[in-house]
Amino acid sequence: MIEKANSRSITTNQTGIHEKLDEVVQRHLKAEFKKPIAAHTQAAFDEVNEKVQAFNGPIILDSCCGVGESTANLAKLHPDALVIGIDKSAHRLDKHDVEYKQSDAGQYILVQADLNDFWRLVEQANWQPSHHYLFYPNPWPKSKHLQRRWHGAAIFPTIVAIGGRLEVRSNWQIYVQEFAQALALTGRSTKVSLYQAEQSITPFERKYWASGQQSYRLVIDL
Repeated sequence: MIEKANSRSITTNQTGIHEKLDEVVQRHLKAEFKKPIAAHTQAAFDEVNEKVQAFNGPIILDSCCGVGESTANLAKLHPDALVIGIDKSAHRLDKHDVEYKQSDAGQYILVQADLNDFWRLVEQANWQPSHHYLFYPNPWPKSKHLQRRWHGAAIFPTIVAIGGRLEVRSNWQIYVQEFAQALALTGRSTKVSLYQAEQSITPFERKYWASGQQSYRLVIDL
């Protein structure tokens, strides 16, 4: 029996891909992102990096992991890997042990950090993850907020540089279409498709599906 939910669908003043997307992405591809790394993210990274360097197996990133349910699920799907779940919210991550802890399979670590800093440190340390998952990031659906979306942000070139098999999912089709177009500007081609599965992997995915909303995704080997 599928639980019923009442999750609001995305409301936006965009009718399609943002008219300034190409211009914004090209500008970020040509510029160096020079914002200083925050001390708390550097400290969090250093602690995790010790474990990553000592680990003999694939490294997987679960970015914007929220409460970490997806991180635990990914660890089950990739039992030979070390899955790193990253989210900026301590409030969300603190819910993990209470509601979502799954210790019967897999290896994973949850980290509180700013992804704008953490991703740059990952690139500098040359982690070379096998997979990078970006499930249901904040869509920032107002047109004026394009540069708050990951593909419209100054950090976008770093996401590409980190590499691995990138999978992006959203319940807003335009978000994934824009992400695909941003990737195309780096010379990488991928398609956006509907995503359906027997089981949801994140609380948001479960909620959206129970509300009758669809998921869209792209998968690309970087």
